[in-house]
Amino acid sequence: MKRKIVYCLPSLYISGGMERVLTIKANYFADVLGYDIYIILTDGENKPPFYKLSPLIKIINLNINFEELWNKPLLKRIFIYYRKQQIYKQKLKKALFSIRPDITVSMLRREINFINGISDGSIKIGELHVNRENFRNLNEENINNPINILISKIWMKQLVFNLNKLSTFVVLCNEEEKKWPELKNIVVINNPLPFYPEESSDCLSHKVIAVGRLTYQKGFDLLIKAWKSVSDKFPDWKLYIYGNGETEEYDLLIKELRIENSCIIKKSVNNIIEKYCESSIFVLSSRYEGFGMVLIEAMACGIPAVTFTCPSGPSEIIEDGVDGLHVKNGDVNDLSQNICMLIEDKKCRISMGKLAKTNAKRFKIDVISNQWITLFDKITKKKD
Repeated sequence: MKRKIVYCLPSLYISGGMERVLTIKANYFADVLGYDIYIILTDGENKPPFYKLSPLIKIINLNINFEELWNKPLLKRIFIYYRKQQIYKQKLKKALFSIRPDITVSMLRREINFINGISDGSIKIGELHVNRENFRNLNEENINNPINILISKIWMKQLVFNLNKLSTFVVLCNEEEKKWPELKNIVVINNPLPFYPEESSDCLSHKVIAVGRLTYQKGFDLLIKAWKSVSDKFPDWKLYIYGNGETEEYDLLIKELRIENSCIIKKSVNNIIEKYCESSIFVLSSRYEGFGMVLIEAMACGIPAVTFTCPSGPSEIIEDGVDGLHVKNGDVNDLSQNICMLIEDKKCRISMGKLAKTNAKRFKIDVISNQWITLFDKITKKKD
């Protein structure tokens, strides 16, 4: 059945996980299923999407420019935000009444505060791409600022109120579903793979790979510390970290630990499949995730993973001892020991890599899209 679907999010020019996943799904819905897909943005006018979009997808930029708030003092930021929210509400309402979509999907940004009140006839869905603990959390690095903690609690209470009004609230894993006991409208749908290449790693090279933005969330400082012990024991192995961001902090740590020859930070590359396939082990050292896309990418390329069991996703994606290894979240010593174990046991490494490739099939886009089709059918039947 042909459907008309609108997605609402801030922008598409950023190379974030949410933007990437939306692009994968939207392209498939438009190109393969023949859906009419609209993406309504608030920021980044005249900036092209970072990920390639189907020409069949229609982009509407409302040019609200919330990014103007980033460098403003707090009181001024509050005033400007309130004014821009009112403009956004008016413009989004006008756009939805013009398009008349069957379904409107909020990526749980600023529109979640008012989207349920827009009576354009569309069914409202929300998608969360961050774990609950770290969504609307101003205390990310455990800085016990009472004002930040209070604001975060108020935001969460407001969010739960708005989520309850949605037709459906989609989270990315079962672990995350359990964290929302106040809600009865939750559905779990995993993120889809961006690729499933024919080629695979043979898991014989002396290379370990990690991929992600160079941020506190991704925990590369923890990985680098763990790698010191690995490098001392296996000096012929190298760790390659691919990601964009500020490298100074990590460069200093690498230099301090004297592992410059075995720990290399590289910028993001377009041929990441090639980099996965020439590696033998993947490591995820994140403090938290919304899902863990890089894990399923590595699996699709036939690489076993060593992963922190951080919230949320990795412990469900990787089956411990089957297609990878679980490590207690934040435990640097345990991380280094498990990497060493896979380095030492070539037979185990190769076997896990093959199983990872097979097990990744459950995340292929055709499998995930069928789950979305089932959801769309269910909620539209309720409306009819």
